[in-house]
Amino acid sequence: MIENIDWNKNPLIPAISQEFNTKKGRIIGNRRILLEKENRILQDEAFKTLETGQVMEGTVKNITDYGAFVSLGGVDGLVHISELSWGRVKSPKEVVKVNDVVKVRIININKDKRKISLSMKFDDANPWNDAGEKYAVGNIVSGRVARMTDFGAFIELEEGVDALLHVSQISIKHVEKPSDVLSVNQIVEAKVTDLNLSDKKISLSIKGIELEAEEAEKESSDSETEEAVTETVTEVVEEIVTEVVEEIVTEVVEEEVTEVVEETVTETVEEEVTEAVEKTEEV
Repeated sequence: MIENIDWNKNPLIPAISQEFNTKKGRIIGNRRILLEKENRILQDEAFKTLETGQVMEGTVKNITDYGAFVSLGGVDGLVHISELSWGRVKSPKEVVKVNDVVKVRIININKDKRKISLSMKFDDANPWNDAGEKYAVGNIVSGRVARMTDFGAFIELEEGVDALLHVSQISIKHVEKPSDVLSVNQIVEAKVTDLNLSDKKISLSIKGIELEAEEAEKESSDSETEEAVTETVTEVVEEIVTEVVEEIVTEVVEEEVTEVVEETVTETVEEEVTEAVEKTEEV
């Protein structure tokens, strides 16, 4: 008889009875209802131990376009796509896959709706922590062109840190739209012109680097011209000095030679006169 069955000892799968008809000898059970009740009990126990801010490990059970559901043992929580990484994520599948064991942080618990919001972003890995030093105004940085709009290009400096390169700052030459000179994934070097840490905004300029290069080239050219002029003047002065010195030396030598000659002639004449006088006296 059906009514005499001991369900605790019977090997049949436990289920909630939806129909119990002894006359027809029929029992219709629903296991799903039983599992839901058991799951409800597990959830009640889990919610008693969970707290906002708690960090724990869980297993990725399902992935959707808007995020990943993670099992925390008796209860599931949602890691929204915006909380999967500090960087920009187009699809949750870029970051996680089903059965991955991940470290998560509870950011919100709604016990009435039995919803838990999770995050895989941790403050110690926040790329903006040292952005004030790395991306200070005046620094030259490099990054990847992540995406473009009509008014400029967004440059990914690192995962989670994007900067705006306005179309007016792309080049010293006129640029109609960014795609005329840039392409997605291109690596560019630019100068930081503005940093707003509170709003997490960075402005860049390639034009600034080009202007500095032009100025440096001009200064170098001016310096080379100055050096050339100085060298020419030095050569001219040296030539003039050399000519003057040579003239002076020549004059001095000529004067000395003249004096020597005159002295020699005078001495010779005096000697000859003396000899002639002596001979005359003898006669």
